[in-house]
Amino acid sequence: MSDPLETALRSLPHGAEFRFIDKLTRLVPGKSGAGEYLVRGDEPFLKGHFPGQPIFPGVLLVEGVAQLAGTIAQCDPEVLPLNDLKLTAIRAAKILGTAKPGEVIQYEAEITGRMGNLVQARGSAFLAEQTLLQTEVVLAGTVPG
Repeated sequence: MSDPLETALRSLPHGAEFRFIDKLTRLVPGKSGAGEYLVRGDEPFLKGHFPGQPIFPGVLLVEGVAQLAGTIAQCDPEVLPLNDLKLTAIRAAKILGTAKPGEVIQYEAEITGRMGNLVQARGSAFLAEQTLLQTEVVLAGTVPG
């Protein structure tokens, strides 16, 4: 039996080097989910963000929410997965903190709407009890067929 995270991530356009979810901790296919990402410290972008004091970039927190939202959407049992699903809009993003190497970012996302080739979602990123990000994202792909 295949891992639902790996199955869904394979339907997203990202390579493994640009995935910001290591595992799903909750999944209601097509509706909502939660996941985690361990900031390892060896990610190439941390070397320059910032030298000697690496922190996980806020824009990549948004990307993590988008990847989780895409994973949730692509697992929907009632809707065929979209081809080439990508982040196309960021709405109302509030970056309230960041993570350092060794910390585990927890993501939550909920699909709030779908229309044709568009998926709208709301999501957050946390460290334990600290909110790092609140955002709404729109993903778009092409309808198969």
